[in-house]
Amino acid sequence: MSARRVACYASLITLIVSVPVRAQEPEPATRTALLEREQARKAAELKPYVPGTAERYLNRAETMLVSGMHWHPFFESAYSGGGFTLGAGYRRYVGSYNTVDVRGSLTPSGYKRIEGEFLAPRLFNRQGVLSVVGGWREATQVGFYGIGPATAVENKTVYGFTQPYGRADLTFRPGRGPFLIRGGVEASRWEQGPGSGNTQSVEEVYTPDSLTGLGAAVTYLHSQATAGFDSRPSPGYARRGGFYGVTFHDFSDTDSGYGFTQVDYEALQHLPVLRETWVLSFRGAVSTTQAKSDQAIPFFMLPSVGGGSSLRAYSSWRFRDRHMLELQGEWRIMVNSYIDTAVFYDAGKVVADTSDLDLKALKHDAGFGFRFHGPFSTPLRIDLAKGSDGFHIVWAASAVF
Repeated sequence: MSARRVACYASLITLIVSVPVRAQEPEPATRTALLEREQARKAAELKPYVPGTAERYLNRAETMLVSGMHWHPFFESAYSGGGFTLGAGYRRYVGSYNTVDVRGSLTPSGYKRIEGEFLAPRLFNRQGVLSVVGGWREATQVGFYGIGPATAVENKTVYGFTQPYGRADLTFRPGRGPFLIRGGVEASRWEQGPGSGNTQSVEEVYTPDSLTGLGAAVTYLHSQATAGFDSRPSPGYARRGGFYGVTFHDFSDTDSGYGFTQVDYEALQHLPVLRETWVLSFRGAVSTTQAKSDQAIPFFMLPSVGGGSSLRAYSSWRFRDRHMLELQGEWRIMVNSYIDTAVFYDAGKVVADTSDLDLKALKHDAGFGFRFHGPFSTPLRIDLAKGSDGFHIVWAASAVF
């Protein structure tokens, strides 16, 4: 081999040795590996959800209203129109699901209510609910403006009454579906008396001859039966579903003086819009009464419109007569998970004859409201309504419908 060739080979070997060897790069990570890495990073950063102050208070109110807590608030007045109500109850389990609840309420105007309830919510393989209630109540300033659709505010009088009562109701849903039937019986004694306060008492304006049932003491055996369809998640708060039903009442007077029958028809529907962010809600109701042979309906038992769940711009019991018609509509807007606002319209009337149950000469109002609610109940509702009697503010502890 020549010296020149040897030198050439030596130079080639030197060049090869001097070139740095590149480290083998890892293969690109797969999409699955990248997702797993990102999930692991997020899991390490997770923190428990901390509700805000308003949400904590609303959660607490909802729990107190619908759970099995021993002590709970009770805001139901003895009778509509009693005004601001304060009350409390004590609930205790007497089985896996059955409860006994003793409760009472009081208003500044002297309305009183005390009662106890036994509730069995899961009878017949969770198809039946039994409620047994016994109690006593007193109302001191119930408004009476006269009978008929043309009464005036300046003609207001007031009356009072006391009533001990006991009732049992059984609701049955075959197959736990939307169809329901309900039956109930109640024994009670109404003792109507003078009203209190600064407004004229009813007996100062009327006599027993001019007002049926004035000063009466009536013992009623009241039986009722309901059939209907209820697809709402809960009657206390719903954004979808509806209720369609009819209820038959029989009020038998043990002294055979003031017995009558009554039929209630009700239809309501919640129509969700934009995934329940908006809800259009509608309700219609009709009540008709019929006195039994040779008997009469006392004035304090006549159907009425007016009040916080009826014509909201009018006082409770504003209009009374033998038959009643109500129409209501609301546009409900969800503000967050616990607050709704609503724009509403109410219309209704009372008449002496069923042939007048039409859409003529309706009383009406419109307004705006707020609802503080949980998944199944409405602990607080505030409505501002305007009608021909002026403005009226409603404070209520239940849904309007």
